[in-house]
Amino acid sequence: MATHLPLNALRAFEAAARLGSMSAAAVELGVTHGAVSRQIKALEDRFGLPLFERRPRFIVPTREGAQLAADVAEAFERLQIAVSRMQPGPLIISCSATIMMRWLIPRLPTFKNSHPAFEFQLNVNYADQDFVRDEVSIAIRTTIYRAPPSAVVETVATEEIGPVCHPRYAERLAEGRLSSLGDARILLSSTRPNAWTEWATAAGRPDLQLSPHETYEHFYLTIQAATCGLGLAMAPRLLVEDDVRSGHLVAPFGFVPGPHKLQLWVAHHQRNRADLQATVRWLRSEILTLAASIRY
Repeated sequence: MATHLPLNALRAFEAAARLGSMSAAAVELGVTHGAVSRQIKALEDRFGLPLFERRPRFIVPTREGAQLAADVAEAFERLQIAVSRMQPGPLIISCSATIMMRWLIPRLPTFKNSHPAFEFQLNVNYADQDFVRDEVSIAIRTTIYRAPPSAVVETVATEEIGPVCHPRYAERLAEGRLSSLGDARILLSSTRPNAWTEWATAAGRPDLQLSPHETYEHFYLTIQAATCGLGLAMAPRLLVEDDVRSGHLVAPFGFVPGPHKLQLWVAHHQRNRADLQATVRWLRSEILTLAASIRY
């Protein structure tokens, strides 16, 4: 007799095991905490053994639960890959909110006009990526983060970094003299806590001691603060190139190659899609064009 697979219960169990929380699993699945709890209880009754150790603030899979979670996660991944191959969805490009706002979206209309049949969606993320669960096709990342084993990785260019500010703010600085930074208001993004130290080392001045006066949660906030004349922001050139070209920002000390590389991560199971390959070629070309242009 065929065994009926309790797929909904297994999905709830896998999410709870992965997230370490029934509440978090409920949020991800769009159901109530009680629904997840009942599904897991039904599995435990079915198997006749506990799948989790209940702690005050989290849950931990038992030995048997951990093995089941790993097997179920692998099975669901294979199912999702099989379905996506039979019925491909839109291309989903993942990158940080700042790259999306300041670099990708301004360039995307030109590419879409040349490829009107391509369907795109955007995914905001700057760190780790689950290509299967999030249905992501391409991720733009730096080598700060490690690609998952399921990704095809291409290192495209070295990330260039440098201080930027409003043109009027630059008038307070001695042109080209790094010693004038001692009197500047230093702005920092919390997503790159070592940005100024990395730049000082890359610029050949590791002796510079630059303590931030203000820290913002995201790069786009830090860059906006610099655009408004609130100080000097340390930024990757990719994020500020358009503003420097338009004159809204200046890079008084230029840009230097930093310690990180720009990469494209491609979902392995989607790598043969024609629309994905064309999009990767376009992204690569845009990044290399920036890398090859005249430095400030």
